Parts: sequence; structure tokens; C-alpha cells
Amino acid sequence: MGNRVVMRNVDAGYGAVRVLHDVSMTINDGETVVLLGTNGNGKSTLIKCLMGLVRPERGEIFLERDGQRIDLLGKAPEDMVNLGITLVPEGRRLFPKLTVEENLLLGAYRREARQDLGSTLHYCFDTFPILQQRRRQLAGSLSGGEQQMLAIARALMSRPQILCVDEPSVGLAPILLSHVIAKIKDMQQRYGLTVLMAEQNFHQATKIADRGYILVEGRIVFAGQDTAALSEHELVKKYYLGL
Repeated sequence: MGNRVVMRNVDAGYGAVRVLHDVSMTINDGETVVLLGTNGNGKSTLIKCLMGLVRPERGEIFLERDGQRIDLLGKAPEDMVNLGITLVPEGRRLFPKLTVEENLLLGAYRREARQDLGSTLHYCFDTFPILQQRRRQLAGSLSGGEQQMLAIARALMSRPQILCVDEPSVGLAPILLSHVIAKIKDMQQRYGLTVLMAEQNFHQATKIADRGYILVEGRIVFAGQDTAALSEHELVKKYYLGL
């Protein structure tokens, strides 16, 4: 099943505050695309627009699937999940007083996931073995890295085709972040996912990205066709590489 997400000329914000300005981007089937930008430049807002959590004031967002166009504007977040588009939110947003397994089961919202719940759960435990060891433990008692793995696994429980990951580095030590990033890459390759990841850590993000966009003050200022092109851009050198 081919999946291609297209955003064209999107303006969006909150009330009178405009955050995104004329944003256009494409995520092709099977790619891992990174969205780079420092805090406050609109990365999370862009992902929320895609997930139906923020409605753009202008522009279009659509999914091309097997030659058919599916307009995404106006759809609710649960519609996005039913279309196979799932979000790992910034800050994880787990249910801390529920167990690891209970959090995972709540992720199986989609009918396709509910129909094959057992194999879906095995799918997640196979990807993150530590979660199987902690399955009876309260989510709030996990380490930061384990909580991030649980948030990703909960998203996988919906059996998505497109996975959006918002700032996986938040609150993680570098060694844990490296492990989580590697797991995202492993999932993408193993299950043929299309991945959009918003991230500030350039070095970790580009380990797994095929290409990326740089977002500054709500505008796409550069679209790199590969990670080498991103590395050579002056903004990356200034803000990420210290050159």
C-alpha cells in the first residue's frame, strides 16, 4: 500500500497568533523525513495540523494512497488513526497509573489492530523487549527511556502505515536517545513504515533520516534532498554544528 503525504501552502496558528506561514512539504512512501528547528519554530504545530489537532487557516493537506487522494483537512484525530496515521506526542502523554500492558492495549484503537490484538502486542514486545519484562509495572514508574519506548510502542499498537514522532529527545540522556532513535529506524525498516520526526538533535536525527526540512519562524527555509545537503546548510552549521 503506497502512502504519500502532501502539505501545500499551509498557514496555521492559535487564535490570533500565526505559527506556520505558507508551509509546503512532502513525505513519500517508506521515507524517514526529519523536521529540524529550534524550540518555538512550529515543528509541533505542523505535526498537529497533519494529525487533525490543529486546523489550518489556509492550504491543503492530503494523503495519496494507491492512486487515490484522501483530503485530511477537517478530519478528527481518530479519523487519522483509522487511516493509519499515528502520533507519538512530545512528552509521551502516558497514563502513569496504568500498567505498561494497559497503556499498550489503549493504543489498539483501530479496528484493524483490535481484530488481531495478540499479534500486535507481540509485535510491540518483539520491538521493545524491555516492555515485556515491565508489562505489569505502572507506566509512571518507568525510566525516561522506557517511557519513550512505551509511547512509541503504544503508537505501534494501532498498526500504522505512517508514524509521526514529535521530539523524542525531550528528557532523555544522549545514550538513551541514541537507543530510541535506533529503534525507530529498526521499526521503519522492519515494518515498512513512513516516518515524520520533529527533532532538535541534528546528529541523532540524521542517523536515520533519508532527508529533511529546516523550519524557522514557521517557514520552511530549506528542503534537503539528503542528510549531506542538510549538513552543509548554513543554518545547520550555525545552530547545530557550532561552525
